[in-house]
Amino acid sequence: MMQEEIRKKIKKVLEKLQLPEVDFVVESTEDEKMGDYATNVAMVLARQAGKNPMELAEDIKNEIANSKNELIEKVEVAGPGFINFFLKPEVFLKNIEEVLKVGDDYGKNKNLKGKKIMVEYTDPNVMKPFHIGHLMTNAVGESISRLVEFSGAQVKRANYYSDAGLALAKAVWGMMDLKQEMPEESADIVTKTDFLGKAYAHGVKQSEERPDVAEEIKTINKKIYDRSDESILALYDTGKHWSLEHFEILYAKLGSTFDYLIAETSVAPEGLRIVRENVGKVFEQSEGAIVFHGEKFDPTLHTRVFINKEGLSTYEAKELALNKKKFTLFNFDQSLVFTGNEQNDYFRVILKAIEQLWPEIALRTKHFGHGMLRLPDGKMSSRKGNAITGESLIADVEKLAREKMLTSTHLSTGEQSKVATEIAVGAIKYSILKQAIGKDIIFDFEKSLSFEGDSGPYLQYTHARCCSLLAKGKEAHLEAKLSREARLPEAVLRLLERFSNEVVRAHQEYAPQKICTYLIELASAFNAYYAQNQIINVEDKETSECRLALTQAVGAVLKNGLWLLGTKAPERM
Repeated sequence: MMQEEIRKKIKKVLEKLQLPEVDFVVESTEDEKMGDYATNVAMVLARQAGKNPMELAEDIKNEIANSKNELIEKVEVAGPGFINFFLKPEVFLKNIEEVLKVGDDYGKNKNLKGKKIMVEYTDPNVMKPFHIGHLMTNAVGESISRLVEFSGAQVKRANYYSDAGLALAKAVWGMMDLKQEMPEESADIVTKTDFLGKAYAHGVKQSEERPDVAEEIKTINKKIYDRSDESILALYDTGKHWSLEHFEILYAKLGSTFDYLIAETSVAPEGLRIVRENVGKVFEQSEGAIVFHGEKFDPTLHTRVFINKEGLSTYEAKELALNKKKFTLFNFDQSLVFTGNEQNDYFRVILKAIEQLWPEIALRTKHFGHGMLRLPDGKMSSRKGNAITGESLIADVEKLAREKMLTSTHLSTGEQSKVATEIAVGAIKYSILKQAIGKDIIFDFEKSLSFEGDSGPYLQYTHARCCSLLAKGKEAHLEAKLSREARLPEAVLRLLERFSNEVVRAHQEYAPQKICTYLIELASAFNAYYAQNQIINVEDKETSECRLALTQAVGAVLKNGLWLLGTKAPERM
């Protein structure tokens, strides 16, 4: 990466000038008039060197300018002490050759080579709708997983799903009460899971209105926990099976494949054992329950129950066993966990409890809370039975995508259906990922599906345009090939060279939005060039082949960037 090459040169100069090693930044510039890269090294070192930043910047600039350099055209100093680097034109042409050569591998780095990283995300609840919050968690977790993979790490994806608790008992009670409406096993999976959602909402409503039902549900919950009632377990196991089957279909549509599907019930016994063995050390008895007093370790934390008065492990106790199990399964260097940000305070307490039990696991575990995905009329609640599910949102966006594609006569009906799904998923994921992870998002159907502007489909359409141009070039017997005299748009060339740096920044800052912003800039720059220039002109073979090389490079980078967002890059739209 050019960024690292410049950093190495600066370090050699510092050594030559007998200046100390310090942390400094080398980053791409926003304005091409200020060069391609800039560094703040002079401002960082000025006080230690006993010079003002501008004076030190001149010293460093002169050393770099006077050294043999195959990459840098010129170096300039700008106030209040930045050093700007202008790259030679051939650097950008070599970069295009690199893109054409490595294709899908362009932008990868080895910063995490040898590291083992587990990423946990999605975490749905069986027998409840896969709501739009799960869709958001999936989009964020999948993108981060791919950024980590692109950086050379070995990645394992984990999905910790809830299959226990009062919510499931409410669903089972609803299944019992609505048994005459229960679908046959031969029914399609959507019909089955729609019934589960209805049963859950029914159980919630009745338990709130009737104390006797609330007591029945508590009994059902206990029977599910100790697996003591065959008729209840039959309904529970059926509902769980339907949910998991449906989730797999959704995961395939979203492009997620999990290495570990971990059930809440599978870690419950171990959670009980861990908590009970550490009473008096980490946990304390309190009014018949066993709790962790987080505020004793950090005044900003609070107390949470780990074993309730009925002697059952709570979600907190299971979380302890889950983290230990993940470490046992993978012996990770780092574990990343993604949930909604309403769980931020909960995870701060959990991690503090883990720190008391297994300091190394706590040190290697990082939790991220993302914002909420809302529709313009507000957040929907599954407990009231009026949820906008993740699947229904995808279906609604697919429908709109198909309507926009009706004029695409070159696509068969089957192709239109496939591409509509890819566009819908791309639109939703881009809308989620284009903002910082912690922010809430209002999903706008029309804007998200726009083929012009800040949207996933705009990026996909630009990629499809590149593929179309390359196909037309092939028909005209033209190759994507550069010549040293190529005159290509500087804005596009500079952006292509930046991709590797943007990948590094996005991973280091856990910021997929940086990839979104970059891709929009690249697509916009290329489309502006395309609007003003004829890519294929059979009467000018050399120029056409150079422009096709640029087109192929842009298409390759768009495809790689969309992959990092967890999104497909259709070749035809």
